[in-house]
Amino acid sequence: MHRVGSAGNNANSNRPRKEKRLRYVLSDTDDTKHCAGINCLAVLKSSFSDGCNYLFTGSRDGTLKRWALDDDAATCSATFESHVDWVNDTVIAGDNTHVSCSSDTTLKTWNCLSDGTCTSTLRQHSDYVTCLAAAEKNTNVVASGGLGGEVFVWDIEAAVTPLSKSSDVLEDNCSNGINGSANSLSISSLRTISSSNSIAAQTAQCHGYVPISAKGHKESVYALAINDSGSLLVSGGTEKVVRVWDPRTGSKTMKLRGHTDNIRALLMDSTGRYCLSGPSDSMIRLWDLGQQRCVHSYAVHTDSVWALASTPTFSHVYSGGRDLSLYLTDLTTRESLFLCTKEHPILQLALHDDSIWVATTDSSVHRWPAEGKNPQKVFQRGGSFLAGNLSFSRARVSLEGSTPAPVYKEPIFSIPGTPAIVQHEILNNRRHVLTKDTAGSVKLWEITKGVVIEDYGQVSFDEKKEQLFEMVSIPAWFTVDTRLGSLSVHLDTPQCFSAEMYSADLNITGKPEDDKVNLARETLKGLLAYWMTKRRQRLGSQASVNGDVLSGKDITTKSLTHSRIEVDVNAENDSMVYPSFEFSTVSPPSIITEGSQGGPWRKKITELDGTEDEKDFPGWVLDCVLSNKLPPRENTKCSFYLHPCEGSAVQILTQGKLSAPRILRIHKVANYVVEKLDKPSDNANTDGTFSPGLGGRLQHLAVGDGSFRSGLKPWQKPRPSVEVLCNNQVLSPDMSLATVRAYVWKKPEDLVLNYRVIQGR
Repeated sequence: MHRVGSAGNNANSNRPRKEKRLRYVLSDTDDTKHCAGINCLAVLKSSFSDGCNYLFTGSRDGTLKRWALDDDAATCSATFESHVDWVNDTVIAGDNTHVSCSSDTTLKTWNCLSDGTCTSTLRQHSDYVTCLAAAEKNTNVVASGGLGGEVFVWDIEAAVTPLSKSSDVLEDNCSNGINGSANSLSISSLRTISSSNSIAAQTAQCHGYVPISAKGHKESVYALAINDSGSLLVSGGTEKVVRVWDPRTGSKTMKLRGHTDNIRALLMDSTGRYCLSGPSDSMIRLWDLGQQRCVHSYAVHTDSVWALASTPTFSHVYSGGRDLSLYLTDLTTRESLFLCTKEHPILQLALHDDSIWVATTDSSVHRWPAEGKNPQKVFQRGGSFLAGNLSFSRARVSLEGSTPAPVYKEPIFSIPGTPAIVQHEILNNRRHVLTKDTAGSVKLWEITKGVVIEDYGQVSFDEKKEQLFEMVSIPAWFTVDTRLGSLSVHLDTPQCFSAEMYSADLNITGKPEDDKVNLARETLKGLLAYWMTKRRQRLGSQASVNGDVLSGKDITTKSLTHSRIEVDVNAENDSMVYPSFEFSTVSPPSIITEGSQGGPWRKKITELDGTEDEKDFPGWVLDCVLSNKLPPRENTKCSFYLHPCEGSAVQILTQGKLSAPRILRIHKVANYVVEKLDKPSDNANTDGTFSPGLGGRLQHLAVGDGSFRSGLKPWQKPRPSVEVLCNNQVLSPDMSLATVRAYVWKKPEDLVLNYRVIQGR
């Protein structure tokens, strides 16, 4: 499992707290497919639901999906989106509760038949939560384990039931629980989501419930299993032992040794007498917990075993793992059958009547025949082999080329996913990102709109990257990762506000072509445009209820509360979203961020309802979008010297150092030279700034003849009579100062430009 370092500071750090990040996850498809590996499966049968069988899948893309099942097809009926990292496991607890765990260190509960709304968030783990186990008959009991070596046993009903206390009392209890003595119990915080789907109602609350802690693991926990009554729990992980617990008290019962590598999968029979373990040493082991020993070993696989599923009578086991193969083994006779092979490692199995669902590191899920009710039917086909009790026996068979042929060639049907993005490159223009997915398809994304603007198909990624190279220099105002199988764009303040472009370069009509546009600010406005609309509607409806009549302008300046952001909206704000920053509502991106309360959250931009405030969004985001307030920025200017070329008879315009925006084009510098030559009396520039080229009439001065040519594009300007050089290289009029410094000057010292007059032009 991949580990990603936390962006936050430790609680005892003396450094200033880092501002919270906002990131958005892009998608170029609809919301009915996963775009990364499937880590977990759970089947909800019709006897517990609405007459329809459902399959729940949890993915490395951070979402869960519910599939309505027919005999030969599956339809996505809901997407459960709230986790901000990989979903690692999911279980059905009771008739209608769905529990999931994630690398974001949380457990979340959902209504199985809802539209995908999270009902609560449980925070107790200190690291990735990797596995869950649910007691079938004691439906409230769910156990969780993770990389921190922690195992917790939850009473789900008690955990999600809010206390009938006032908010003041809850806050006091929270303070005592968090800041009290070292002996005080840590308190599980919940985010309960109301029926309005508002994040504002999901704020972290102190809760009196504390799960039972099973203490003993010193290393990561990867697998859990619990018997039907919830009276016996087994766990395994990197310690290579199976630990047995009483989940009612958290006390250790026994420790079973025998594996030589990590334990990745566990199963327990309904009574709690027998336990199966699947490890990275490839040997499946059957443990008799009454005798406290291993009674059988099965050498079936040639590599790590990552997934196990048993028949209802615990007489046969289905197993899969890193060797891409699915096997069926009779635990009594030791006969094994090679059922099928996959193209990707198998991560999870779920038995469903006479078939079995198989999830892999690919984004698709496949349903294969299994004869789960009568597995002996499969053995009647022949082709079985006797599972050895030494791991090298299966490895030797594989090396000798005598691996049996699979029983099944094709699945009953498949639920397709979309290929995950596995490679990316941020292009120099800092608006486009080139990606390559697992199918080899290369695409070009425009991240300020969240769309694919070019699909190149299966071409060389490196060659396409070279073809798209532009000699431009723009600050790195965002970062990107593909951990979730899609593009995640990260914005951190104040770095994200460092990049600006002229409106003409963004093809913005109705705006002066030399107006500077901050890319991060406009991107945030585009992301939150739907939220802003909903917010105005909400404020307007609240005013109507109170009997006030608000104009369009008043709607943004009045509120029922006096929170920080309501005061901020008094400032005049350009709320127009320019075409270059309009995000799709067909495949809308999801926002991942956090405010002052409640921890990180994830939601599609079209699902924000306007009630979100500073408790949900970082303050710097609200300052930017509502008040047009940007933090102080560094390195937005470029210092340079401007001298005549050596041997030139042209008089020196200035002896001092000049300063101008990094994005200033060279043709503006040439314009500046032309005007200074026309007006020798203005040659002295006492303050060293480059204001004549920015705010004065030289904004629209065409280089060469000094005429006024407003509205001409740089490439439409006549060839200048003044050339600007750097390192004896004539510069293109369209190059910016930042580009010249990065690609021509290439020195840490202040930039030096030279100019010369070209006669006869």
